[in-house]
Amino acid sequence: MKDGFIKVAAATPKIRVADCAYNASEIIRLCREADALGVKILAFPELCVTGYTCGDLFLQDTLLEAAMRAVTRIAEETRELDMLIAVGCPVREGWCGKTYNCAVILNHGDIRGLQPKRNIPNYGEFYEQRWFSAGGEGWTGDAQFAGQRFDDQISANGYYFCRELPEISVGVEICEDLWAADPPSTGLARAGAAIILNLSASNELVGKAAYRRELVKNQSARLHCAYIYADAGEGESTTDLVFAGHNIIAENGTVLAESRFKTGLTVTEIDVERLAYDRRRNTTFTPKKLADEFWRSPFTLSLADTVLTRPISRSPFVPAEKDQREERCREIFAIQTQGLKKRLEHTGSRKLVVGVSGGLDSTLAMLVSAMTVRELGLPPQSLLAVTMPCFGTTERTKSNAMILAEKLGAELRVVDITKSVRQHFADIGHDEADRSVTYENAQARERTQVLMDIANSQNGLVVGTGDLSELALGWATYNGDHMSMYGVNAGVPKTLVRYVVGWYADTCGDVELSRVLNDILATPVSPELLPAEDGEISQKTEDLVGPYELHDFFLYYFVRWGMSPRKICRLAKYAFAGVYDEACIVKWLRTFVRRFFAQQFKRSCLPDGPKVGSVALSPRGDWRMPSDAVSRAWLSGLEETDV
Repeated sequence: MKDGFIKVAAATPKIRVADCAYNASEIIRLCREADALGVKILAFPELCVTGYTCGDLFLQDTLLEAAMRAVTRIAEETRELDMLIAVGCPVREGWCGKTYNCAVILNHGDIRGLQPKRNIPNYGEFYEQRWFSAGGEGWTGDAQFAGQRFDDQISANGYYFCRELPEISVGVEICEDLWAADPPSTGLARAGAAIILNLSASNELVGKAAYRRELVKNQSARLHCAYIYADAGEGESTTDLVFAGHNIIAENGTVLAESRFKTGLTVTEIDVERLAYDRRRNTTFTPKKLADEFWRSPFTLSLADTVLTRPISRSPFVPAEKDQREERCREIFAIQTQGLKKRLEHTGSRKLVVGVSGGLDSTLAMLVSAMTVRELGLPPQSLLAVTMPCFGTTERTKSNAMILAEKLGAELRVVDITKSVRQHFADIGHDEADRSVTYENAQARERTQVLMDIANSQNGLVVGTGDLSELALGWATYNGDHMSMYGVNAGVPKTLVRYVVGWYADTCGDVELSRVLNDILATPVSPELLPAEDGEISQKTEDLVGPYELHDFFLYYFVRWGMSPRKICRLAKYAFAGVYDEACIVKWLRTFVRRFFAQQFKRSCLPDGPKVGSVALSPRGDWRMPSDAVSRAWLSGLEETDV
C-alpha cells in the first residue's frame, strides 16, 4: 500500500442456484486466488451465497439457514487471508421477521458489518419487494447472524476504515442503490468513504452495459472515489434473464478494469492518495458530519507494497484511442480559435502578427490564427507572418516557415535580425564569440521587439507561440518569446501540440500544406539560437532539458494530482519501462523540479491565453505559487529513491 496504491478486485463466481455449500466453496476459492495476487479488497455479487434468482425460496428458512452456515464457513476459511471481503447474502432480522438483501463484510474471519440494500426494485423484470424489505436511511435493525449479534452494524449508513491506513475507507451499496435518484454512496462518500463497493445482480439487455458503465464511471467522478462493481454471472437461472458478470472498477471518472461474460477476478490497483488530494482540491465536495446516523467499523490489513498492473499512459495528455485523440485535437483547436477570436474582436485590431520559425509551436499558432481570421470573415492577409532568421536559422526551417505562410494565404515578411543583434552586442559590450545565455537571449528579445513594433505599425496583435511544457520548465526568454499580446498555446503541452498539428495535416485537404506540416513535425525541437553545423540544427532542446514526453508526464502528475516527485518517479519507471532507465528518469525529474520552482517568476506575469485542459499554469487561474518558493523538500524526497 506504499504511495497509496491498494490492489482491489471484483469477483464473479460460477454458482448454483440455492446450493449455498457449493457457492461457498467457489467464493473461498476465488478469495484464495485473489490473495495470491495481493488483493486487499474483494467484492462479490449481490446474493452470491444463494444466487440472486432463487425467487420464492428466499422466504424459506431452509435457504436462509443454509446461507448463514455458508457465510460462517467463508469467514472461517478466509480467516488467514489479509483482505476485506464483501459477499451478498439474505439476512433474517430478529424483531419483526423481515428478510434483507445484505452485504456481509468479512475481515480475518470476523463479520465487520451487515449492510442492507436500501432501494428495492419492483418494476420490469424485478420483484424483490416480494421477498426483501428496504434498509432505509434511518433504519437500524437487530439480527443474530452467524453466531454474532448485530444492533448498530446492520444499517445502510456505515462504512469501514483501515486501522493501519485510514485513507482506505470502504462504503457499500447494492445494485439498484446506484440506479436510484439518491444513491447511498453519495452520503457514504461525503461521510468519508473513498472506496465504494457495489454488490450487484444486473441482468444483461441490449445497450444496458454501456449505460451501466457510464453510471459507475460518473458516480466515481462525482464522488472523487474508487468504485468497484461486482456483477452476478454464470450459474444464475436463465428462466427469463441472463447475467453477464459485468465487473467494472473505476477511479475518479476513469475505468481502470472491466470484464464481461466471464467468471473469475477483475483486478487492478486504486490510488487512495490521489482520491484524497482531489477531494481536498475540490471545494464543492463538501464533507458530511458523521452524526448519529453513521457508524464506522474498523478492519485490519498488513501494510505492504503493491505491485502495479493498472494502465498508466506514457502520454497522459494524449488519448490512446485514435477517435478520442482526433476529437481532443478538434476541441483544443476550437478553444484556441474561440479565445483568439474574442481577443481580436475586443481590441479592434486589424491584424494578427505571428513570429513563424518553422517549428511546431509557431506552426500551431499560425494555424489557429488563420482559422480565426477565416471565422471572422477577414481577408487572409489579415494574418501577418514574420520570419526572422539569425545565426542559428537553417534553410529547412526558414523554407518551411515561408511555405506555411504562403499556403495559409498570410502576408509574409522576412526580417533578418543579424545586423541588429550584432549592433546590440556592440552596444552592451558582448563578444559574439561568447555563446552564453546573453548571446541566445539577445536574439529572442530582438525578435519580440520586431514583432511588437510591427504590430504597432499595423494596428495588430502579437500572437504568442510558447506552449504549456515550456512554461512549466521556464524554457522561454524573459521578455522575449515569453511575452506576447495573447498566448494561444499556453494551455497545450508539447506532446499534444504535435498531435494537433498532425491532426490538421491529416484533415486540411491540401496536399502541399500537409507535406510541409509533416516536415515540420519531423524537425527536431530547437530555438535555433546557436549557429547551425553543416546546415543542420545544432541546438536540440531535448538534449538540453530532457525529453518532453518525460516532462509532460512529470507535469501532469505534479500539478493535476499533487504527487510527490518520489511517487512520480515510481509511476514513470512503470510507464516507461524499457524506454528510460531509472537513473535517466531521476536525472530529468530533478531537472523538472528545479526548473519548475526556479522559473515561477516567468509564469507570474504571463500574457492572457486560453485554458484547454485540466492542467494550466496561469497565475490568474489554476496555479497560484510564490516566485520565491523553495524546492528543497521536493528534491530531498526524490533523493530517497533507490538510485
